[in-house]
Amino acid sequence: MAFRFAVLTVSDRGFRGERVDTSGPAIRELLTGIGGVPVAEALVPDEGEQIQAQIRRWCDAGEADVVLTTGGTGLSPRDVTADATRAVLDYEAPGIAEAMRAEGMRHTPMAMLSRAVAGVRNRVLVINLPGSERSVRENLPVLLPVIQHAVDTLRGGERDHAPGGV
Repeated sequence: MAFRFAVLTVSDRGFRGERVDTSGPAIRELLTGIGGVPVAEALVPDEGEQIQAQIRRWCDAGEADVVLTTGGTGLSPRDVTADATRAVLDYEAPGIAEAMRAEGMRHTPMAMLSRAVAGVRNRVLVINLPGSERSVRENLPVLLPVIQHAVDTLRGGERDHAPGGV
């Protein structure tokens, strides 16, 4: 069964209409390319409460199997996406964020400054992505081969793993 995904863009400037988001459309393009079905999208400012509320809404309503955020993962005091996400997760999946940072380091040393997190809330996979289209296109492909398996596992499906798997 195809997975359903929602995209949350976190951007003060985008929320005020001062910037057009291209990272959200890049996420949609990459995930639909592997069979994902977009079910929701939203744009919020860099405000922890609003980020938390939207993630909770999608995860708790059963609307999506995967929630991806874009933006707010850096070191700026306004970059609160990672903190807001961590506050609503049931548990983290640190290997996902580690894999993205490792891939990002192949492109720029600035990737080590990412505070992105990933984890699960109510059997929904939640992943923070960077806020630029370029960074999304560099980071997300490393996760594409495992997203469907993660969703299947969270749904309680097949538990067999490839040799050498987890």
